[in-house]
Amino acid sequence: MRLVIARCQVDYFGRLTAHLPMANRLLMVKADGSVLVHSDGGSYKPLNWMSPPCWLIEDPDIWTVQNKAGEKIVITIDEVMHDSKHELGVDPGLQKDGVEAHLQELLAEHVTTLGEGWTLVRREYPTAIGPVDLMCRDAAGGSVAVEIKRRGEIDGVEQLTRYLELLNRDPRLAPVKGVFAAQQIKLQARTLAEDRGIRCVVLDYDALRGTDSNEFRLF
Repeated sequence: MRLVIARCQVDYFGRLTAHLPMANRLLMVKADGSVLVHSDGGSYKPLNWMSPPCWLIEDPDIWTVQNKAGEKIVITIDEVMHDSKHELGVDPGLQKDGVEAHLQELLAEHVTTLGEGWTLVRREYPTAIGPVDLMCRDAAGGSVAVEIKRRGEIDGVEQLTRYLELLNRDPRLAPVKGVFAAQQIKLQARTLAEDRGIRCVVLDYDALRGTDSNEFRLF
C-alpha cells in the first residue's frame, strides 16, 4: 500500500463532474489497484475513489486515474509532504460471531426465501472496501447486495450504502439494489435504510434452521 500526504486538487469526470479544491489530503493507492482520496474529517469515508479495474498514470504534479468505463479522476499535486509504501500481507478478513456467520451460511443455502426465483452469485463478494456478505440475482436478473447482521443498526446500513455506491460504479453489475437482513432491526436503522431505497428483512434464525415453519417477516 502506498500512502501519500499532499496538498492537492481533485477533479472527477464521468457520469457527473465533481471538484475538490486545493487542500491537504491523504492519497491511498492499494495493492489491488484502487485509489482513494481522504481528508482529515468526514470519518472513514473517502472523498472520492476509483475501484479496480483501473490504472494510475503519474506525470509531474498530476495523477490521472481511469477505469474501463471512461471515468477519470485527475489529482493535481501542489506539494508532497509524505510518500511511503508498506507491505501489509494477506488480510484474514473480518471474523463474524458464530450466529452472524451461520445466518450468512443458511441464507446463502436458502436464498429463495428472499424472493421467488432468486439465485446466489457468491458469498463474501469481494470489493475494494471489503466483502459483501451475499451477492444475488433477483427473479428479473438484477443484482442485489445483501448485508447480514445479528442486530441491525445504523452502522450496518452505512456499511451497505458504501458497498452499493462502489458496486454501482461497475457497469457489469449496475444497477445494484440492497437488502439489509438481521434478526433485529432498530427503528432508526430501518428508517435510514428505507430512505435510501434499501429493503429490510427480519430473519428468523429457527426458521432458517428448519425448526420453525414461519416465513421471514418483511418490513
